[in-house]
Amino acid sequence: MHEVGERESPPVVLVTGASSGLGLAIARALLRHNYRLILTARESSLHRFASNGIYPSERVWLRALDVTCAADRKAVVAEANAHWGGIDVLVNNAGISLRAVVEHVSDADRALQMDVNFIAPIELSRLVLPSMRRKRCGRILNISSVGGMMAMPTMSTYSASKFALEGASEALWYEVRPFGINVTLVQPGFINSDSFRNAKYTAPSKAAYDTVHSAYHWHYHFMEGFIGRVARRVFATPDSVAAKVVHTIQLKQPPLRIPATFDATMFSLLRRLLPRSIYHWLLYQSLPGVRTWGPAAIDIARDPPAVEVATPTDEADTDVAFELGRS
Repeated sequence: MHEVGERESPPVVLVTGASSGLGLAIARALLRHNYRLILTARESSLHRFASNGIYPSERVWLRALDVTCAADRKAVVAEANAHWGGIDVLVNNAGISLRAVVEHVSDADRALQMDVNFIAPIELSRLVLPSMRRKRCGRILNISSVGGMMAMPTMSTYSASKFALEGASEALWYEVRPFGINVTLVQPGFINSDSFRNAKYTAPSKAAYDTVHSAYHWHYHFMEGFIGRVARRVFATPDSVAAKVVHTIQLKQPPLRIPATFDATMFSLLRRLLPRSIYHWLLYQSLPGVRTWGPAAIDIARDPPAVEVATPTDEADTDVAFELGRS
């Protein structure tokens, strides 16, 4: 992408899920630079921009965007093409996280998780690519997660969505490099914020969490406590991760993957250096309270509760302090 000083007009940056969490931190960081911004959120969350001192102007558009809605996606990109000559940088930040073991996830739950975290960013990428190809430059930054390089118990569907995003982004990296377009996966790990509270339980996972004699109660009990403790102790913040995002936008040749927190860097190294069997054994032994998970569980002799589809309040609500839990 051309440097700002080389262009007649500042580059156009579209950020999804920009009204809270990591998305809001990215928006604030970008406002300090010479960009034209399209900051998006679900319509019900647009009021958050004013609450955080962000208002529309000649270089800032605030737009309603439900990333799972094809019509919304097309409308935002079409408007940018018509009035600002297309999008130069796409930051796919919007995401949600379901906290549930495999047994506690329905088809509808899986579809929602994949729609927001995988299908939406890939569809938005597809829509902005024709303009980028014509200009032979552009940036696509997909906010992934440590959950996209390693899976954790009670987060299977979230990890599946991020694994899918990583795979598609890697293929896209090869496909569009000949056109001068760069694709980068930004991988946060634990972030010091309360965003981990935004992970959504399904009806069966909430019932298991609330019932001490359920088979998976201790999985949820120990994992939620562990995530909460670590998220309050790490040094990474939404602002520090946002700074890495802005720095990546400004790099002439950004890498395919950028670990955005210390733990993300460490997990990446462990995966590369340790034999796979030792790696998984080490992680299993490190799980909080894992020796009580099976022995302490007493299966309930009753039908499982009906599955409820989790509905996100805002796509940006899951920078999930534990981006194994995702701004």
